[in-house]
Amino acid sequence: MYNPRVSADAPDTPVPEPSAHGVGWKVSFQVVQKRGAPHRSPAVAGTLWLCIAATMGCAIVSRFPSDCSVRESAPRATYLAEIKRDLQEAWPDNRTITIVCHGHSVPAGYFETPTVDSLHAYPHLLLTKLKQHYPNAVINVIVTAIGGENAVSGAARFQRDVLPHHPDVVTIDYALNDRGNGLERSRMAWEQMIASARARGVKVILLTPTPDQQSDLADPDDPLYQHARQVRELAALHQVGLVDSLALFQQRIQGGTRLGDLMAQVNHPNSAGHELVAEGLMEWFEQEDPPAGEE
Repeated sequence: MYNPRVSADAPDTPVPEPSAHGVGWKVSFQVVQKRGAPHRSPAVAGTLWLCIAATMGCAIVSRFPSDCSVRESAPRATYLAEIKRDLQEAWPDNRTITIVCHGHSVPAGYFETPTVDSLHAYPHLLLTKLKQHYPNAVINVIVTAIGGENAVSGAARFQRDVLPHHPDVVTIDYALNDRGNGLERSRMAWEQMIASARARGVKVILLTPTPDQQSDLADPDDPLYQHARQVRELAALHQVGLVDSLALFQQRIQGGTRLGDLMAQVNHPNSAGHELVAEGLMEWFEQEDPPAGEE
């Protein structure tokens, strides 16, 4: 839970936009505002972002900002391949698969504070989906998230609270609360957790923030969006998994859903919002369809 009493000024160090060299291009069109004119409404003006994904041969035009990065996160088809094979094993050849969800109030299950609805939060929803997909698997989803915490605090207790569970996969979700830290301090904390997990052979999935209704989701300079962009960059840099929660919410809003219908309070998703995140996580665990002609 983001604490408004903590300074939410603009981040300390802006993160440069990723350049593109043959994979994607980003073209921006901005309405020019006359000097002295009132602040423009993001619903009317703002920045129109065009991402042309050369590898996909498609173009997406959105009223929300979008990053077109040269590098992507770890390949979804192969990153968890060994874990997915183990999930398919039946007794007596199976083993317990452990997933730890680390972060703040959202993975901790806070809906409308102080209510904690763990059974409808994305860690439990992920467990339910995994069991439906892998009925013979023994799966533990452990939540080490703490409401109100940011990545600096989460990194400080990572060795003590996360790694002793010997996880196969760790999810990290702190960007919503990192706005009070600024980008540089947050980046160092995220990289510390990523490095600690990878040193133990643990797979990592990073999550961009779920929305805050006080943020402007159409403004690429909004701190929430800047932290989301940094998480995407970290996933690409370290070649770990990524669930772009913010983009999933944006896509649903573009489809006509009101943001308020996905939120339990100003900065906490409701069960429908958590479902979006769980679906994004589940995509990393689903088995790939075999090539045509193969069983």
